[in-house]
Amino acid sequence: MRVTEVMQTSLRTIRGTELVGDAVALLAESHVSGLPVIDEHGRLVGVISNSDILEKLAESQEPEVREAVFEQTQVRDIMTPRPQTIHPDATVRDAAQRMLYLEVHRLFVE
Repeated sequence: MRVTEVMQTSLRTIRGTELVGDAVALLAESHVSGLPVIDEHGRLVGVISNSDILEKLAESQEPEVREAVFEQTQVRDIMTPRPQTIHPDATVRDAAQRMLYLEVHRLFVE
């Protein structure tokens, strides 16, 4: 079985200039744990995940600082740059092995 046969084709995206609070809302609304981050030209530049957000929130115990993450931090400031990709003709087995080896939860199809 090929990646092209199982990949999702209707992805929600977010721009790097959006606020983390907007990303949280979109993640929840879309029922996903990560979003592709695009630049002003629509090119993939990163991925923001629940893990990225939780990692940033864990940096402080102060409620005011944590609230500022949602209201003042841009997605590009905490996203993971250069997300991992795979070719659509790759096998699902290759994709699974790559995800295990790289310790990632998603691959973007190039």
